[in-house]
Amino acid sequence: MRPNLTRLSRACITLACCLATAAPRSSAQPVDAADPLAVHGQAGRRAKLRDVIDRFRADSKFPGAVAGAWFSDGSSVVVAVGLADRERRTPMRETSLLHAGSVGKTLFAALVLQLVAENRVRLDEKVSHYLGREPWYNGMPNGADITVRMLLNHTSGIPEYGSDFMMGLIKEPGRRRLPVDGVKSVAGAKPLFAAGTAFGYTDVNFQLLQLMAERVTGRSAYSEIRRRMLQPLGLKHIVPADSKTVTGLVQGYAGKDNFMGFDAVMRNGSLILDPSFEGGGGGFITNAGDLAHWMALFTEGKAFTRTLLPDVRKGVPAGQLDVGKDAQSGLGVEIVQTPLGVAYGHGGFFPGYVSLVLYYPDRGISVAIQVNSSAGDAFARPLRDVLLEAAQALTCS
Repeated sequence: MRPNLTRLSRACITLACCLATAAPRSSAQPVDAADPLAVHGQAGRRAKLRDVIDRFRADSKFPGAVAGAWFSDGSSVVVAVGLADRERRTPMRETSLLHAGSVGKTLFAALVLQLVAENRVRLDEKVSHYLGREPWYNGMPNGADITVRMLLNHTSGIPEYGSDFMMGLIKEPGRRRLPVDGVKSVAGAKPLFAAGTAFGYTDVNFQLLQLMAERVTGRSAYSEIRRRMLQPLGLKHIVPADSKTVTGLVQGYAGKDNFMGFDAVMRNGSLILDPSFEGGGGGFITNAGDLAHWMALFTEGKAFTRTLLPDVRKGVPAGQLDVGKDAQSGLGVEIVQTPLGVAYGHGGFFPGYVSLVLYYPDRGISVAIQVNSSAGDAFARPLRDVLLEAAQALTCS
């Protein structure tokens, strides 16, 4: 419980909070660590974020989490709670890396949007224009009708991975598979619906986008994302999930009854399930601090030309998503109305890890949380509710 406060002390705390978060600086002018007021403001922000995440963990069953918040004044805070390794009792650290799952789709979307800006790809061009010569493409559901835009907003009608592919992952999790293997697994399958007529989320849409980008550039999508986005934007804590061993990745827990058949997802420092198959479907390991910053950059059009923002933010009805109910799917990003106004973001799952990031432009804040558990009973409440509480606390609501 919190101590009772007098009316005066409440007013002083509220005034101090609002002064700390008012008058946003340019993102090119980060908070000066030598400025006592700025340092105090950052300490207060960190304490508020930690309080929200600590209370969430106390009510939940996950081992640990890293949460990050990025502010429109260019500053950021990161907090870590709980354990990075349950058996060794290793504490989670602010620098810890966790698998971001499908949140990584936003990076592949940004690559495609850059190619659109360069007139090397067109949003409403048929995907067959770029990949039609591939021997497996003729078997793609709706292959003759789907466009680049339909892949980006999940209206292609392509189903998720085939059952044989999924059974292969379960039986031989350590075997290296490529994104094209996931794509081939749906060849000959019946479409979910006619192209462009409804919403149907699938990793395969973004694996096709990855393969298309690689065909257009002649380079791996990972190298292009690193060269075009991660390096120039200073996102040092976002790295490809293209190997079973990634330096800094913490242990994750999938739950004893999960479909893969194991709880701890790493053995001797390496993932049991080789993540190489995912590629454009997610394909990145991140820190929550950089993840929060990235979502703001993406949604504000700072990772591609801003002239494409109307297309990116134009959503189609998507129903219930990780970001909330009555959500919409934009181009690579999920859109939802919240008590703080519209929010843009994405959720992610990989066995042992769950992530969510949301950017609230009306409040000038982006918040991310990454948890090292994907067990069914790990969370006392949805991550989107935790992010909303954090955003409210950090913006004096």
